[in-house]
Amino acid sequence: MKRRIVSLLTAAVLAVASLTGCSGSGDGASKVYNIGVCQLVEHPALDAATNGFKDALIAKLGEDKVKFDVQNAQGEQATSATICNGFVADNVDLILANATIPLQTAAAATSSIPILGTSVTDYASALQMSDWKGTTGRNISGTSDLAPIDQQEKMLKELFPSAQKVGLLYCTAESNSAYQIDLFTKALDADGIAYVKYGIADSNEIQSVVTNAVSECDVLYIPTDNTLANATETIYNIVVPAKIPVIAGEEGICKGCGVATLSISYYDLGYTTGEMAYEILANGKDIKALEVKYAPNTTKKYNKSICEALGITIPSDYTAIEE
Repeated sequence: MKRRIVSLLTAAVLAVASLTGCSGSGDGASKVYNIGVCQLVEHPALDAATNGFKDALIAKLGEDKVKFDVQNAQGEQATSATICNGFVADNVDLILANATIPLQTAAAATSSIPILGTSVTDYASALQMSDWKGTTGRNISGTSDLAPIDQQEKMLKELFPSAQKVGLLYCTAESNSAYQIDLFTKALDADGIAYVKYGIADSNEIQSVVTNAVSECDVLYIPTDNTLANATETIYNIVVPAKIPVIAGEEGICKGCGVATLSISYYDLGYTTGEMAYEILANGKDIKALEVKYAPNTTKKYNKSICEALGITIPSDYTAIEE
């Protein structure tokens, strides 16, 4: 009788274990991953990166195995911090930080949940790391949207060889923008081209600063900058009537107010980030040793309507941005 009771108890334990192994809370094939996405602002480039990220994870894991909580910080650091702290409180499996400020606020919010950045230009300056070796050594990695700055400067020189002074517009609150401007000035210095830096503290200063810049310079350069990307209509209404061309750091800004850019695909950048997330979540890849990745390809693109308005002839190896 005792032996029969033991056998029944053993069978019951095995049955419970079997049911537990098949439940939705377990790991492996039954695991549903919860991903928090903090995007700085609504913008075509950032939107494309988020979509690419989601598509990659859905393709790798299956639509029923991943849930996304996508939130927009509306360009505010405080809002970004609130969003990231909420993700930590919800104990999400991974955070996607789309742009530099979300990366910084996510890094401040957690040292344990994996954080992947995208649309981030320079991880070293964003995270205040002086000894950059390609990895962060912490719970952070991702992809960079840095297009070769020296090639952007060559583009400016190619299109406007007689330019006497270049105006460099950027938001001083964005460390990634300052980093790009520093690289661009080095390239200008090497070619002996004069320039003036026009730092903009916030969106309220854009009108006055850009108006001042067009009165003093022959050409303007705008790097990959979220504040200025969100104000291209304002910039357009100043530079086009003044007949001052803009070389842009990315396609969204160029489409709004520029004449040419060295373009990367933000969708592809986000997709690569999603593939990195899969390696971390499903295959146990150590994020601390995961190198930051860059866009593999760049394309020379131009804004046809603005070039026509300014009477600028573009070389044949440039591709028109779709309107």
